[in-house]
Amino acid sequence: MGKRDDLIAKYADDLTKKCGMTPDMDLLTKVTIGCGPAIYNDDASTVAATQPDELETVKNNFLIKKLGLADGPELMKAIDSVIETYGRSERNKYRAVVYYMLTKHFGKESQYR
Repeated sequence: MGKRDDLIAKYADDLTKKCGMTPDMDLLTKVTIGCGPAIYNDDASTVAATQPDELETVKNNFLIKKLGLADGPELMKAIDSVIETYGRSERNKYRAVVYYMLTKHFGKESQYR
């Protein structure tokens, strides 16, 4: 297994143990690939949930640009809900896991088909 496969396994473990969901491995793999080289960078691979600028970046670059959603208050509510599910006290919130949960939340799996 390569480094990316190891990371995907770690993300699946987080989804199962920390978020209480069974991951769709095909979708998780595609979301992880979609994150690009950021998954290999310690800082970029995680979402700093306590930093409003970081959450704005997730909203603008992922929800609006990637998933094609219209801007509105429901986007930040969804991000907040995902952070809550992941666990606010959880220090490392992996970007691929957050993006995966947001993709599922909005039913936008078709963006990765």
